[in-house]
Amino acid sequence: MEKFEILKGIAAPLPMINVDTDMIIPKQFLKTIKRSGLGKNLFHELRYDMQGNIKNDFVLNWDPYKQASVLITGDNFGCGSSREHAPWSLLDFGFKCIIAPSFADIFYNNCFKNGILPIYLNQDKVDTLMEQANNKNTLTIDLKEQKIISEDGNSIDFDIDEFRKKCLLEGLDDIALTLQKKEKITQYENKLKSSHPWII
Repeated sequence: MEKFEILKGIAAPLPMINVDTDMIIPKQFLKTIKRSGLGKNLFHELRYDMQGNIKNDFVLNWDPYKQASVLITGDNFGCGSSREHAPWSLLDFGFKCIIAPSFADIFYNNCFKNGILPIYLNQDKVDTLMEQANNKNTLTIDLKEQKIISEDGNSIDFDIDEFRKKCLLEGLDDIALTLQKKEKITQYENKLKSSHPWII
């Protein structure tokens, strides 16, 4: 997992509430267990018509939002089924940070496991950032200092669990966290092999 330290990029506005995981990545694209290649199907029904042509009325089909790395959106983002393909598709498109007043719990946890920073903010602050995103502004997300910095230099503080912050800063997913204890795991396995050879 890539380290998340400071992110500077275009913020895309998506002023919708209750965006569920089927809207993020429809069920017909869940046949793969690869994390790559899903970005093209992100928000598929919003981005493409029935014939597969690009819709001109959706924000992620416009410049410069095609290259956005921050998503500003509404309440209860990521609700619905617990498919991990949802954060995979967001990350593959280029999003590394999502800012909303609230998230569905499972989606919120899955974001951290995949290197995406989800940020809770109150509605007034989200509205401010949404307005800036409508003006095609960039945002700087400083995870270490826990600040969102606008082009005009104004900043908004955000809260994050210290353990999750550490994992993002150091690029540690569940596997990497486990491997940090590799020596103890090996010691245990060797001890078990010695005392219970029929198990190994």
